[in-house]
Amino acid sequence: MDWTHLLDFAQTTTQRVGEKLLQDFGHVQASEKADGSLVTHADRWSDEECRRSIREAFPDHGVLSEEVEHIFPATDWCWIIDPLDGTTNFARGLPIWAISLGLLYRGTPVFGYVHLPPLRQSFHGYWSGDSGLDLPTGAFLNQRSIHTSPDALTSNHFFNLCTRSTSLLAHPFPCKIRMLGVATYNLLTVAAGATLGGVEATPKIWDIAAVWPIVQAAGGVWTSLEPDPIFPLQSGYDYSRRSFPTLIVAQPKLQPVFQPLVASIGQKAEH
Repeated sequence: MDWTHLLDFAQTTTQRVGEKLLQDFGHVQASEKADGSLVTHADRWSDEECRRSIREAFPDHGVLSEEVEHIFPATDWCWIIDPLDGTTNFARGLPIWAISLGLLYRGTPVFGYVHLPPLRQSFHGYWSGDSGLDLPTGAFLNQRSIHTSPDALTSNHFFNLCTRSTSLLAHPFPCKIRMLGVATYNLLTVAAGATLGGVEATPKIWDIAAVWPIVQAAGGVWTSLEPDPIFPLQSGYDYSRRSFPTLIVAQPKLQPVFQPLVASIGQKAEH
């Protein structure tokens, strides 16, 4: 794999798609999908444009996307696309939304790229894990190396919740709560050192595939809130309805602090 070419492709594609989405930002009508989430014509256009670009640049790679392709293919390499993460923000005019591309090798993410056009921020990272691949190393924001925060926990530090985890507010929390409305950015702020942790109660595979390598390359600790491991994904499986409750923290010593507070999220997901 030519990793320089791969990075150039991800950057060029997401920036080109992002420029078009900025023209529609705050000016589109959203409709409700069967799962209750919103979708716009911009989501569908972005999905098709990203899939088309991948087919042209990497014809032997598989693709799984939020809007169209939900079954994981039997290919060594597969892209997972979230063409517009944060559709509600996008449709209502809030400038936090993203285009997300994750590349998996034999079912596990090894490269991720997340572009937030309104913020002019682009995250990327590589994580070899047990893949055996010879990868570049590190996590980056706008080409600059990033790392999770080494700070000790205080009441003036941040922890991100998602919409479906607000029940956690019924109990005392050891730091300030934020809610950003974008699953990828929710977790990437931990990688960038802005927050000490974040939780997502019902993320789909396209919400986390690109984030997985970036967060871990930045030093973050990824904890699945259900017994089964997330990766590797299984070929032939339909991931359209599967959720992956997830906790991210900046340091290993924060895991036993936050995991008991969010454990109920994983228990609900199992039922």
